[in-house]
Amino acid sequence: MLEIGADKSNAGDLIKDVNEDTFMTDVIEASQEVPVIVDFWAPWCGPCKTLGPMLEKAVLASNGAVKMVKVNIDDNQAIAGQLRVQSIPTVYAFHNGQPVDGFQGAVPNSEIEAFVARAIQSAGGEVSGGLSEALNSAEEMLAEGSASDAAQVFSAIIEEDNQNVKAYSGLARAKLALEDIDGAEAVLNGVPAEISDSSEIEAVFAKIALARQALDAG
Repeated sequence: MLEIGADKSNAGDLIKDVNEDTFMTDVIEASQEVPVIVDFWAPWCGPCKTLGPMLEKAVLASNGAVKMVKVNIDDNQAIAGQLRVQSIPTVYAFHNGQPVDGFQGAVPNSEIEAFVARAIQSAGGEVSGGLSEALNSAEEMLAEGSASDAAQVFSAIIEEDNQNVKAYSGLARAKLALEDIDGAEAVLNGVPAEISDSSEIEAVFAKIALARQALDAG
């Protein structure tokens, strides 16, 4: 689901620095309530200086659906060792006391947004920011070639608003980008009758027909 119009939580409650003394409380225990994203960084790490603010922005946009902690590996080598952090930046998402997702290295903003969305959804939470913002984000992911991530966001929008023409269109186009013609057709066949004659839906049906022709032509 997508949470619309939620109040902004205090940044100090959502993002904090942790150490070996507070990791258990702020990550393991806190992730029993909401997902916690753990950013392993160091002052000398160039990519960390770019990734960190992007992560923080995505977390703040979640309106409290996810929290973030920052771990300076120079000062907390034991934590980094236990989680087998071999290079930085390394980012994990914790839920119910366990890491459930993660990535290494600098990634584009669209992947960060998708990562945060997956963390929230894994806990049954709501992807925040409103329908319009979520649609724009998903379209950006699709344009950048992240069709799988875009499909996840479009699906989340449909769960919230099953009359959203743009979300159905986007999900079907994402399926096509993944070369899943049958999946794209199934999406459109599931469109509610009230919006099935939309020009956007018809346009994607045409794309599917062309894709099938190209496939048959070999």
